[in-house]
Amino acid sequence: MSKLLHCIVVTPEATALEQDAEIVALPLYDGEIGIAPSHSPMIGRLGYGEMRIRSAGGSTATYYLDGGFVQVADNVVSVLTGRAVPAARLNADTAQDQLEIASKRQANSPELAELRERAISQARAQIRIARRATR
Repeated sequence: MSKLLHCIVVTPEATALEQDAEIVALPLYDGEIGIAPSHSPMIGRLGYGEMRIRSAGGSTATYYLDGGFVQVADNVVSVLTGRAVPAARLNADTAQDQLEIASKRQANSPELAELRERAISQARAQIRIARRATR
């Protein structure tokens, strides 16, 4: 039994992260999942939120993920996401401004309502992660 996972995070622009980890916590569309070595194979839809990666040295890296998908197989966690931003680079004030703008958007069709809800969810997740990172 392997004691580490290999975590790969890929965005449309580049491989954002590739490292070994003891455990990876991810924001699924309908909750959160923790993945440890020897986890069962799976594919999941990601939500907007916080990814935490605990390395073998005990340090934890935190990132904002902008949705996407995760695949777990043979101790490899592959994350495909629109954006992966280190928590330290998020700004709660900027995200708060984005939330206010998104909340005022017109939503007079199902498509516009969906876009508004997505922007609100993204901004709220960024605010949560940014505030946690500054504690």
